[in-house]
Amino acid sequence: MKLVIFDCDGTIVDSAAAIIATMEGAFAHAGLAPPSPSAVRNAIGLSLETCIARLVDDPALVPSVAQAYRESFAAGGRARAHGLFPGARAVIMELVARSDMVLGIATGKSRRGLDAVLDHHSFEAHFVTTKTADDAPSKPHPGMVLMCMDEAGVGPADTLVIGDTTFDMEMARAAGAGALGVSWGSHDAVELLTSGARSVVFDFPRLLPAIDGYFDEANGK
Repeated sequence: MKLVIFDCDGTIVDSAAAIIATMEGAFAHAGLAPPSPSAVRNAIGLSLETCIARLVDDPALVPSVAQAYRESFAAGGRARAHGLFPGARAVIMELVARSDMVLGIATGKSRRGLDAVLDHHSFEAHFVTTKTADDAPSKPHPGMVLMCMDEAGVGPADTLVIGDTTFDMEMARAAGAGALGVSWGSHDAVELLTSGARSVVFDFPRLLPAIDGYFDEANGK
């Protein structure tokens, strides 16, 4: 059995604009100058507190900004952050139909946030294991991947992580799993390759041959 673990924000759902706007609002609520969109984008994928800690000068401000972010996102940002990238549903459904493969998610989102995305797209039954910032330390710590592998009963050699950030690639490698980057999210292809991606895919339909190619190579075919 093979396990394919997807990141969520920037990989499955196109949420960057909503995250950036919500972060700007949270900083304004705290009386702070907003971070640049590029700074926020570069931190997407980390757990919320870890992300904000990168964006503020004073660590003492992290809890209040995080609370403002959660309240703002729940009030309206979440609804704007559910759109799938083109081709995502078709690829996920094809992978779900395979008898030799199961799917998981490892995300910096909260459990509440991930469940909202899965419910919105009727994806709940398609992922046999899902881990969030509520379950393990922030990426690039390997905890989420290790927990997914344990729940699925699959070892590192048969596990592939797909994501759009260097945090995903580093997390995968730290867990002993394979890493495959996607170009349509937060970090560029050079960054993904440098941080351990086997390769980088430039649109969703190309994921299928890339996944097959990874496992064929890993199994010596």
